[in-house]
Amino acid sequence: MKKYKSLTAMLLAVVIAAGLLAGCVPSVSVATNPPSGNSANPNPNPSDGGGTTANELTYAGGTELRMAVGYNSPQTGLFFDAETAGAGVTLADGKTYQAGELKPTWVEVSGKLDIKFSDHYQGNSAKAEFDYWKERLNEVDMVSGNATQLTENGEAGSLVNIAQYLDMMPNFKAYLDANPIVRMSITGNTSTGAIYFSPYFDGVDDIERMPLMRTDWVEKLLNGEGDFAADASNQTSSPVYQPYMPTSGKVEVDVVKLDGSGTEKVTKDYDAGGNIIDTMNKNGSVSGVAAVNLLRHYIDETYNGYYGTERANLFVGQNAAWDADELVALLRCVVANPQTLNGTSSVQGLFTREDNNNQRRVDMFRFAGTLFGVRGLESRQDYLYVGNDNKLHDARQEVDTYEAMERMHAMAQEGLISKAFMDVAEESSKTYLENDLGFMHYDYNQTQTLMNATKLQEGEKYMAAMVPVARWYDGSNEDGVYMRFTESWRSVKTDGWGISAKGVEGNQDKLYAALKLIDFAYSEEGQILMSYGPEAFRGTDTFLFNGMEMPVIADATRDELWDKAGGNYTNYARWYLGSTLSFLKSQAFEFQCTHDVGREGAGYISTAIGLGTIKHPELAMASNPWYTIVPTVLPNTTVENSAIAGFTELSKRFDQQKNGENLLLTLIMSGYTDAAIQNAQSAVDTVANTWSGQQYLAYRQTAWERDQKYFEESLK
Repeated sequence: MKKYKSLTAMLLAVVIAAGLLAGCVPSVSVATNPPSGNSANPNPNPSDGGGTTANELTYAGGTELRMAVGYNSPQTGLFFDAETAGAGVTLADGKTYQAGELKPTWVEVSGKLDIKFSDHYQGNSAKAEFDYWKERLNEVDMVSGNATQLTENGEAGSLVNIAQYLDMMPNFKAYLDANPIVRMSITGNTSTGAIYFSPYFDGVDDIERMPLMRTDWVEKLLNGEGDFAADASNQTSSPVYQPYMPTSGKVEVDVVKLDGSGTEKVTKDYDAGGNIIDTMNKNGSVSGVAAVNLLRHYIDETYNGYYGTERANLFVGQNAAWDADELVALLRCVVANPQTLNGTSSVQGLFTREDNNNQRRVDMFRFAGTLFGVRGLESRQDYLYVGNDNKLHDARQEVDTYEAMERMHAMAQEGLISKAFMDVAEESSKTYLENDLGFMHYDYNQTQTLMNATKLQEGEKYMAAMVPVARWYDGSNEDGVYMRFTESWRSVKTDGWGISAKGVEGNQDKLYAALKLIDFAYSEEGQILMSYGPEAFRGTDTFLFNGMEMPVIADATRDELWDKAGGNYTNYARWYLGSTLSFLKSQAFEFQCTHDVGREGAGYISTAIGLGTIKHPELAMASNPWYTIVPTVLPNTTVENSAIAGFTELSKRFDQQKNGENLLLTLIMSGYTDAAIQNAQSAVDTVANTWSGQQYLAYRQTAWERDQKYFEESLK
């Protein structure tokens, strides 16, 4: 932990300038002046003696807002819960907080804006929280919900249309004016321009989830002169997975040079080395040692010696070029060589962070999309994406989606997906990394690479690996393009906070106070406060982060973050500071808390994105629509939303909520078990026709056309 204290503002500035982690902190230069005394007019007009003008948000000092808002649990609200506070918790600001008291960030907000907050949060996920209050919105003033839910209920009259007050919200308006694609993404009605929630950004215009793997294991298996040798190994399973990449010919891909100085082309020469899965499958079940040597020889021959004796760089280097087939071959080697890797008789391949939480388990099919070139599996709006025809497509109604799940099921049949994922009752992944039992998962870099400091031993390394090469159909070539692409891209998150129309009805003070809170959060001061917490938790130095001077966290905060949250910035901020619960979160704080190993892997990926070897959705109306990120909200009418809400089978079968069930996960685990769904095409037909998918998509397409017209006429 001590080594983190040595980080200085200068070092951080150099690291950022080198492009080791590309985040985006939008520059909103209009700051909100705090009120003085009991005045609730934060922007007095000197020309009229300190009075107010017609377009200012003025309200009575001490106006109370009833807040039914938080992130997703009792620990992540505005107020301390009993578990977190205990008998009283003393923080880095020297103050002791009790259960039921505001967290430091919200104490600061309350003082600056002269607003009183009362706690009505039930401690649920955003969707469940809104469902709890939906019929009782007169009892609260602000409420959490998911973006679609808030928009639909806003259209029904339950939430305040924030857009009507934008001229009174200079900071929020400045941000939307500077980012028209964001405005389009949160617009719930293109006729009125209505906005029914304040958007939440957990970073903007940057990669979100990444492949993470034990890179020291890859090096142990693949690097070195000659053949691999080991005293003992297990047998690989009988092959089930079949080749995804070609078995002959050549595929040329762009990679970043090993030193990161530029790009170069690498050729996968299948005529020279064959397809590794095809080769392995012809050999059948073999020893782990034999499997490793098959992979070693393949790398040498297919890449014509490009990786030399550092073959692991195919997967873990800055110049990595791995694909799904090569990963499956590597997983076979990993699972069959526990004696070499962890000294036991068992090691697990792919796993997810939490086994009994559907919100985490869906990362398995998200990763499948990245592996096999399938869009819509990491969408900001259900399973939708924009095609090169500029129309919306639904991954649930496309054959490629189910074929990808078939490939994942084949991997599961070979034992390459963890026991914990396959059977929650049998095993848990919670101790996989600390006990050297798990190899790889798909997740957030900062929170997961902290394992290097808390769970792993000297010489062990859990790190982000490059995004894989896959065949993507972006429309530039009818046969697809072999490239790296990630759909996991930071934009407007799917949760936000709305203002209850009944809660503030007839009470302008409450309405204006709620609007002022949102506007303040988008000021420079508000952005920092909502990310870092109050000044007492920040140091005196700053560093340059994407063009903005951002604070370096205080040493006491850094110590406390490790002591109370094991170095997990997000948990610490939400549990103790009350920041990063909504609005606009800067990645600057999170970057400072990222382990050296985490910065290394993310740095490789950031460099690749900057040099164009990893492509991604764009926060713009791209010239090729396939690259346009799908809006988080689509402007369906109340009647259309009511019809969509009636497609219960569609939503239930593809639920991504914590306790939900998801057909795609079932297919990975068990294959086709439904009598009506026995292959990819019958799955598409069932979703489209029996579960109303075709009607659903038609409604969404209509809304997308409204969005485009709105953008062209009003926002461009």
